[in-house]
Amino acid sequence: MSVQVNFYLITLSLYSLGLMALGVWLGRRVRGTSDFFVAGRQLGPGLIFSTMLAANIGAGSTVGATAIGYVAGLSAWWWVGSAAIGSVALALWIGPAIRRVAAAHDLRTVGDYLEFRYNATIRGIVAALLWVGSLFILAGQLVAIGSILETVAHIPAAVGCLIGGAVIMVYFAAGGLSSSARVNAVQLAVKLGGFAIAVPVALAAVGGWSALSRVDAGDAAFSHFWRLGPPGVMYVALLTPSFIISPGLLQKIFGARDERAVRLGVGLNAAGLFLYAGVPALLGIVAHRRFPDLSSPNDALPTVLVFLLPPAIGAIGLAAVFSAEISASDAVLFMLTTSLSEDLYKRLVRPAASDAEILRVARWTTVIAASLAVAIAVSLGSVVDALTIFYTLLTVSLFVPVVGGLFVARTESRGALISILSGMTAMLTLQVATGGRGWMFVTPAFGGLIAAVAAWLGALWLTH
Repeated sequence: MSVQVNFYLITLSLYSLGLMALGVWLGRRVRGTSDFFVAGRQLGPGLIFSTMLAANIGAGSTVGATAIGYVAGLSAWWWVGSAAIGSVALALWIGPAIRRVAAAHDLRTVGDYLEFRYNATIRGIVAALLWVGSLFILAGQLVAIGSILETVAHIPAAVGCLIGGAVIMVYFAAGGLSSSARVNAVQLAVKLGGFAIAVPVALAAVGGWSALSRVDAGDAAFSHFWRLGPPGVMYVALLTPSFIISPGLLQKIFGARDERAVRLGVGLNAAGLFLYAGVPALLGIVAHRRFPDLSSPNDALPTVLVFLLPPAIGAIGLAAVFSAEISASDAVLFMLTTSLSEDLYKRLVRPAASDAEILRVARWTTVIAASLAVAIAVSLGSVVDALTIFYTLLTVSLFVPVVGGLFVARTESRGALISILSGMTAMLTLQVATGGRGWMFVTPAFGGLIAAVAAWLGALWLTH
């Protein structure tokens, strides 16, 4: 192993140990499930901003989006850009409304909201779908971590997935949202600083903007920003709804101290995503310019950081990417842990469980969920495939029950259930019939969403 590889490995190892130590130290303040699940509802705009943006700049927005940029060029902007569009709606409408309901009725998970608004059946169906989808998105984050460590330190990808899973498991189990929101602030500072340094140096290393304009990828649409896709503008239909109603993001909003903190914190997160959206697309094109024959597009980002940049700058960039994967992973682990312990254990298994018992179950659930995600990551191997599975399930099953429930009083349990079943049926039909490609511009996720909305409107009409 070369001196340079040792340098990268030591840097990431020390950084990982630092994150775990900080999480354990902060976790000493956690006294009950209110601290663990919703941080005592004391998160201000700054922590809402940092924990939301840290969650949103993860594997899909770094390794995955750079891989798309490597293959498809400028249209990779729409992966992160779609998240930014969804975040605007979350900041201005959905977030403040659901936080108001959650605070008034002491709701701690999206499952709590669904049962409060509808019934236990809706809660159970959506929870089951999201547990499966959440495991896949967590696996996607760990795939990215494994890819980074394999490229940087020649560690087998499976071992890299295991290391990433261990890091998030330790600091999240220690303190839940209370500790992860503060660890996320550190991670976000590392990300933003790392990319701010790495991008201009990488651009200069390949000859500047003029060199990028001459990249020949064998694709006439490589330089087309408005490419329909996917990849391209169609990511808006696939991804935007997910960033409006993702349980991992909504439950962070449950921890906000007031509605102003939601509007300001989530709004700043949206602005950050709009500014960042061009970074992975640019780095993907840089990678294609210098390394046109990579065996896997997933290697594009770590290859640029390790083999194109000076070691010191590359190490900072790697720490930024590692931070991105870890912070997004803990957001998903948060969703899994709180849902399983609150929606399953407390609601169905032990309704009389004490606060201390629920907290203990939540921590053990963290360990189990992280372990399952590592196993899926090892077998799956693709960041974008894993995240697409999650975003599809999320959009089809949750968009109508959350948004319709918040803003249309006549939305009833029957309408929500019909919407979920219709959306899932349409999505699965398109997925199987077209091999996941969709029909014309209608992807399985978009088709499922159209069917879900149509079924909901039909139910409203019938009950008018």
